[in-house]
Amino acid sequence: MNCLSKLTTTLVLVFFSVAALHSQNLDMIGVTLLRAVATNVDGSGIRVAQPEAGYDQVTNWEVNPGAVSQPLALFTYISANGSTTNFPNSLSSESGHADSVAGDFYGMSSGVATNVTHVDNYDANDFVQVSEFDMPLSTNYTASLPATNINDPVVNQSFIFENDDYSHVSVGEQQAIDSAYDNYAAQYSTLFISGAGNGGVVNPPATCYNGIGVGVSDGSSSFGPTIDNGRCKPDIIAPGGETSFSTPCVSGAAAVLMQTGLRGDGGSDTNSSADIRTVKALLLNGAIKPADWTNSNSSPLDVRYGAGVLNIFNSYEQLAGGKQGYIISASVTSGGAHPPTGNPGTIAAMSGWDFNSISSTSAGILSSATDGVNHYYFNVTNNLSGQNFTATATLVWNRQQNQTDINNLDLFLYNCANSNLVACSTSLVDNVEHLWLPQLPQGRYDLQVLKNSGNSVSDTETYALAWEFFSMPLNIAPSGANVALAWPVYPTGFIVESTTNLSPPINWNTNLPPPVVTNSQNCILLSATNSAQFFRLHRP
Repeated sequence: MNCLSKLTTTLVLVFFSVAALHSQNLDMIGVTLLRAVATNVDGSGIRVAQPEAGYDQVTNWEVNPGAVSQPLALFTYISANGSTTNFPNSLSSESGHADSVAGDFYGMSSGVATNVTHVDNYDANDFVQVSEFDMPLSTNYTASLPATNINDPVVNQSFIFENDDYSHVSVGEQQAIDSAYDNYAAQYSTLFISGAGNGGVVNPPATCYNGIGVGVSDGSSSFGPTIDNGRCKPDIIAPGGETSFSTPCVSGAAAVLMQTGLRGDGGSDTNSSADIRTVKALLLNGAIKPADWTNSNSSPLDVRYGAGVLNIFNSYEQLAGGKQGYIISASVTSGGAHPPTGNPGTIAAMSGWDFNSISSTSAGILSSATDGVNHYYFNVTNNLSGQNFTATATLVWNRQQNQTDINNLDLFLYNCANSNLVACSTSLVDNVEHLWLPQLPQGRYDLQVLKNSGNSVSDTETYALAWEFFSMPLNIAPSGANVALAWPVYPTGFIVESTTNLSPPINWNTNLPPPVVTNSQNCILLSATNSAQFFRLHRP
C-alpha cells in the first residue's frame, strides 16, 4: 500500500493498485447477462464522482479521458485550487490508479456503467478533510465534505484512512469520518461506495452507515466487525485482487440501478426506485453467497463477504419485480409477540421491493409504548410437490442526519400455517437486516418489518426492503437425436453438473458446453447416449 498526502497531522489516505477489469469478471457480476436481456443498461443520465488521491507525497490524481475511451467533455476536475474541464491542466496530472478505477467504473472497454452523463474527478485530499484538536483528557476529531450538494448521486472512493504509521484509525477518528459521510448522504441522497481495505480491520470511509463498504470476493480484503460498535462491514464483495478494483464494480452497478429505476424499469414510483436505500437493498439482496458464507440473528451479514458477491442482473430483476406495498400495518405492545395476523392478502411478486415507512410510539402518561409491524404475505408454492425454495430478504434504512444513533428495525419471517418463527435478523447496531434461507419449504409466509419503540431516534422511519423467493427447475427433454437442458436465466449464478453414477462418492462433472440464452432460458444441447446420465443445477 502507498501513502498519500496527509489530510491532518495524524491521518493519511491510502489507495490500492489494481489490474483492469476483465470480461470474465463482467460475466461473474452479471453485467454481460443483463446487457443480453435488457436494453441500454449503461448508467445513462447518472452523474458520478470519483475522488482520487495522489500518493508518496505526489499530487497526481486525475483521470486521463483517453485512457478510458471517454470524451474530455465528460469530465470536470476539481480541487482546492479551482476546477477545469481541460486535460491536461495545472491542477494535477494523470494517475494510473485513477485511470484503472475509472476503467472499471465507466470505461468503454471494461466498465460497468459505460454511459454515465458526467464525471466529477476530485482531489480526495480536498474532497474530505479531517482535523483533530486536543482538549483536556480527550481528543476531538472533525471531518467535513463539500459544503453544498455536488449533485453526483454515486461516489466511488477507492481509498481508505490510516495513520502515518499505517495503523488503523482510532474509534474517535472513525466516528468523525462516519458522521460526516452519513450526514451528507442523508441530506443530499448521495450513495458513497468505498473500499474496505486490503487486510486487517475494515477502514473508513467504508465503515459509514449510509454507504456501501466493498470487499474482494477472494476473501483477502479487510473484514469486520467495525471497531466502534461491532457492525457488519463490508456490505458486499466483488471480484478483484484488491478493493480499488472491486469498489468501482459496485459503483457502476449502483449507477445502472439508478438509471433503470429512474426510467421506470421498477415501476412508476421512480423516486423510490432510485433512492439510495432502495439501490443498496437491491444490490445486497441480489448478491450470491460464497460456499462458506455465514451470519447470525444479531450479525446480519458475513464479516468477510457482506451479503455476498455482487450480481447486477439479480438486483435488476428484483427491481423489475416492482414496488409492492405491505399487506397490513399493525402495532403491538413494546417487546410483545407479533405473529401473523391472518390477513388473506398476498404479494404476487416473488421478487420485488418496497420503499415505505413504519412507526412506533413511546410510552405516554395514559398509554404504553408500542412497536410497529408491517406485514408482507407470500404464497411460496409451485406445481412441483416437495420442492424447496431459496428466500432472501434485505432491509435498509439510513442513520438520520446529525444523529449519533439509529432507529432499531428488525426483520422476521413467520410460517403462517402454525405461526412459528422461521428466521429473524435483529441486530442492535446495524442499519441493515438480512435473511437467507436456502431450503425453505413451500407454504404461506409472513415477512415482517418491525420498528422497536425503545431507544428511538424518531417515531417514524423510512426504509427499503428487497426480497426474492425462488425454486430453480432443470428441464430435460429430447430434441431430435440430442438432449436439451433448460433452466431460467433468473436468478443467475447456477451451473449444470453431470454424473454417470449416483453412488457415493459422486463425481460431478462441470465440463459442459456454456448455455445459450433463448427466451429467458439457459439452454444446453447435448448428444444423447445409451449410458445413464444425471444432471443437477449448482451454485458454486
